[in-house]
Amino acid sequence: MSELVKVAVDAMGGDNAPGEIVKGAVEAVNENDKVKVYLTGIPDVVEKELAGYTYPKERLEVVPASEVIETAEPPVMAIRKKKDSSLVKALNLVKDGTCDAFVSAGSTGATLVGGQVIVGRIKGVERPPLAPLIPTETGCSLLIDCGANVDARPSHLVQFAKMGSVYMEHVMGVKNPKVGIVNIGAEEEKGNALVKETFPLLKNCPDINFIGSVEARDIPAGAADVVVCEAFVGNVVLKTYEGVGATLIKKVKAGMMTSLRSKIGALLVKPALKQTLKAFDLEQYGGAPLLGLNGLVVKTHGSSKAVEIKNSIIQCITFTEQKINDRIREMLVSDVVSDEVISAEER
Repeated sequence: MSELVKVAVDAMGGDNAPGEIVKGAVEAVNENDKVKVYLTGIPDVVEKELAGYTYPKERLEVVPASEVIETAEPPVMAIRKKKDSSLVKALNLVKDGTCDAFVSAGSTGATLVGGQVIVGRIKGVERPPLAPLIPTETGCSLLIDCGANVDARPSHLVQFAKMGSVYMEHVMGVKNPKVGIVNIGAEEEKGNALVKETFPLLKNCPDINFIGSVEARDIPAGAADVVVCEAFVGNVVLKTYEGVGATLIKKVKAGMMTSLRSKIGALLVKPALKQTLKAFDLEQYGGAPLLGLNGLVVKTHGSSKAVEIKNSIIQCITFTEQKINDRIREMLVSDVVSDEVISAEER
């Protein structure tokens, strides 16, 4: 057997912790023999949840933690004061090399702060972005950034585009991924100051396949494989996606129950409809990786159920096997060399 990918999971983080978190971890090790999970949390609580499952004991380990960081706590203060929390203990497992990756449904703020402070940024990365996969008509796209950097600069967005391209090509298998920047129109002169300043930088970037501006309505159609924006816009896009999707599903289900005829029709189309709706279920794509750190940090929804935890753990396998962080480092080294060449020519 090849070397196991080791994933630290915050068993106490999230609205459905520890039950759904533990269940997802068990499902991950039962489904994939390439991974070992370290569940950090209050031992008695975690062990009680595990007691009801059958799983390979050698690939699931409980790491004791006596504290829990709550969602409402100030992130920086929580990271500093709660050194023995399940979240901090898990991040330290990545920092010291025990684990390759970290997964949490807990506090987003604490995960973002802890990822940068404890795990640390790759040298040369200006701002690590949160980058979830979102379903589209043609498959899925990477939305980068969706919550980590509200006040981003043009140079940050250029790095987002490059890191997103690396991820989509080597984790998702998309060759020469199309990169687009979220804008209010297709014309190059459209947009706010950030977009106007970033557009020519992306256009002249030889490392990416930049296709120009992408309007929000074109994102679900799969107009771009990598959708670049700062975190405020990205979060609005993501939350709108989730809200519209949930509303449409409710309306479709309600419509099918309005009459006997519609109920009969619902029975006939149920298998096909279920398969179609599954393609637009965000849970199947796992969590959002915080790209550009020395180890992989994955943030899942606070309301995550076992399936999203399981998929988040499994996505860590491809990320690690494809050596995404090494590829990002190589990209940054290439950028430095290019900048030195340009500077020399200018002199």
